[in-house]
Amino acid sequence: MREQFAPLGGVSDAVFFGGRAFSWRGKQFAWVMGNSLYLRAGDGTRAEFEAHGAQPFSYSTKKGLVLVRKFYTAPEFLMDDPEQLLAWAKKAIAAAAA
Repeated sequence: MREQFAPLGGVSDAVFFGGRAFSWRGKQFAWVMGNSLYLRAGDGTRAEFEAHGAQPFSYSTKKGLVLVRKFYTAPEFLMDDPEQLLAWAKKAIAAAAA
């Protein structure tokens, strides 16, 4: 993902709970866990993620499933379209900055 996000400029990455977190100017906008890319969603973009079948990040606890609705799986078509991936990454950066 480092190469795909490089055109954004100013992107850094680091280890994050067994995956990689990606930040732009100190604002985390994406992470990779396993084989999944998650992008930051906000009130203005959450419906767009859901319309493309994206799912919020989730994990299980003893009390049940926890949904993290700030991060959604990247829609599959983004992996084959670098321009669209960058466009959605910019939306994720805007959501992280809000």
